[in-house]
Amino acid sequence: MPRSSMSKAWMSGLLVFIILLADQLLKIWVKTHMHLNEDIPVLGNWFMLRFIENNGMAFGMEFGGETGKLILSIFRIIAIGAIVWYLVSLIRKNEPIGLIIIISLVLSGALGNLIDSAFYGMIFSDSGYHPSLVASIFPAEGGYESFLHGRVVDMFYVELINTNLPQWVPFWGGEDFIFFRPIFNIADSAISIGVILILIFQKRYFK
Repeated sequence: MPRSSMSKAWMSGLLVFIILLADQLLKIWVKTHMHLNEDIPVLGNWFMLRFIENNGMAFGMEFGGETGKLILSIFRIIAIGAIVWYLVSLIRKNEPIGLIIIISLVLSGALGNLIDSAFYGMIFSDSGYHPSLVASIFPAEGGYESFLHGRVVDMFYVELINTNLPQWVPFWGGEDFIFFRPIFNIADSAISIGVILILIFQKRYFK
């Protein structure tokens, strides 16, 4: 492999490692220090940590109960395998570093949430809605779920707009409007940034 390709491989690996490390350290801290629905203000009510868990996809979306959860976990494994293969092929072809970084972002995010789904149910006790029900890691009684059935930890809540819509607004007039409602994590952010960059630079990298 040419030296330039090797350096790109190192950069890709380092980026994936840093994002995964930050994602997992924060998730482990939240899981072992916060109870469900607990809020910790970071920038007032505009940006806070709000601990939730979800059984499904990014930003708290759900997918078909326990069976859907298993299907989604298996799909994640297959998708990650495909992304790894694609990333390796890009590095071997010495493609632009920008494209390699974009795919590395998507890979790191997918890996971060897969770790939750695959292992968190086995290594953590269940979280509850009371300060006395903060989860512990490697509990003596075992985890709260089996392999591939863990729940994804989310914590970032950004409330950019919180207002009441005017009565003249069709369909939703008079209702409360909050933007942005979804709660997400570092892995979700990495995937979202990667996808946005793909859309922005698609003509450059995907001719």
